[in-house]
Amino acid sequence: MKFPPQTEAASWGAIGGAVLLAVIGFNVADWQTAGKSEALGTKRVTAAVAAALAPVCADAFRRDANYAANLVELQKTDEWSRPAYLEKGGWGRMPDTAKLDNDTSRSCAALLVKA
Repeated sequence: MKFPPQTEAASWGAIGGAVLLAVIGFNVADWQTAGKSEALGTKRVTAAVAAALAPVCADAFRRDANYAANLVELQKTDEWSRPAYLEKGGWGRMPDTAKLDNDTSRSCAALLVKA
């Protein structure tokens, strides 16, 4: 089967246009792959859970009988090791969970230290 001579130029134009559309779409128009969308969703969910549970953790910390001594100890602790201190104390641990996640304990420590 023979194609007209203009077909080759039109085919190359269509291929070039498709490549250009893909490059512009993914780089400028913020198109995303499924994997990137999944990672973004996971990041947002983790942040939302931390924001919701951090006040619960801070409230449990404040209700502890040794609140004043624990707060002084938390403030003395380095910022990067505060989540471990809160996990060790068990404040804010939800039922049926082994420990607080790192983002929640970091947010809880920030609430307690600034208060």
